[in-house]
Amino acid sequence: MLKDLEILERETAQLVINTPEELEQFRLTYLSSKGKLSQLMDAFRILPPEEKRSSGKPLNELKAKLEDFFKERKAALSADTSNDLTIDTTLPVGARVPGSAHPIKIVESTLCDIFYSLGFDIADGPEIEDDWHNFGALNFAEDHPARDMQDTFFIGEKVLRTHTSSVQIREMEKRKPPIRLVMPGRVYRNEAISSRSNCFFHQIEGLYIDKGVSFADLKQTLYYFVQQFFGEGTKVRFRSSYFPFTEPSAEMDIWAGTDTEENRRLTKGTGWLEVLGCGMVHPNVLKSCNIDPEEYQGFAFGLGIDRITLLKYGIGDIRDLFHNDIRLLSQFRGL
Repeated sequence: MLKDLEILERETAQLVINTPEELEQFRLTYLSSKGKLSQLMDAFRILPPEEKRSSGKPLNELKAKLEDFFKERKAALSADTSNDLTIDTTLPVGARVPGSAHPIKIVESTLCDIFYSLGFDIADGPEIEDDWHNFGALNFAEDHPARDMQDTFFIGEKVLRTHTSSVQIREMEKRKPPIRLVMPGRVYRNEAISSRSNCFFHQIEGLYIDKGVSFADLKQTLYYFVQQFFGEGTKVRFRSSYFPFTEPSAEMDIWAGTDTEENRRLTKGTGWLEVLGCGMVHPNVLKSCNIDPEEYQGFAFGLGIDRITLLKYGIGDIRDLFHNDIRLLSQFRGL
């Protein structure tokens, strides 16, 4: 071992390093995990105790010497590079423009914070789903006409999820009640792209399963959400609706008014704007997840994050959210 150390020390003492490439080759040859120094360290570990006592100190000294040499040459070469004449130091320095969160993510975070304050945790799941989690467990029969409500992108036997309700199923399969979750994420539907719709968009859904849960609990949760997000005093109404996975089902509108041309156009002259769908979890959905509907009840709701973003920031075209136009995105710095 001592002889090997002497050979390595003489070898490295003669080295002259003048370029970053030569320095990198030195590191690979001597200091890397497979370098000569590492090989000596490995050999040292299996030496008899008496040889370790005589070789340990010289080995550590050589190791420190090589590492110091590497650091010194690296610092020197870095200093040389800073004086490279190819860099014109008289040119003005470009200002660093701070980035910003995307408006969809700003709204998503705000929504999650509101429901988190009510005790909801956050969950997510895969965007490529099987038929069971996207349809079957949600009470869509094979020939159920409700399947026609959603045009689906297929990937072989799988589908691009059409709603984040699939995450509800996955969470109910692996959790025991009480369950209180919100699930934000991107979803896909085979729809024509226009100023008001896209083939992919973002949803956030909520789920609450426990004993004694009622529609009144659902309404109070959504009332709280509306007041927090849209402002105190925002008017709300519920309309009967139909979803295969909830019964009874409803859609919730907020009052936008008819005082401006934009609001009249947005609400089609009614003054009311639909913002989400909701309802009590269908007993068949609970059974699909091995939850006894006689013992537990629950509610679910879902809303489109993109649409809420358009409404909150007065953006007229949903496609603007995905063009990455810096003129739009720069307006959200600091939010």
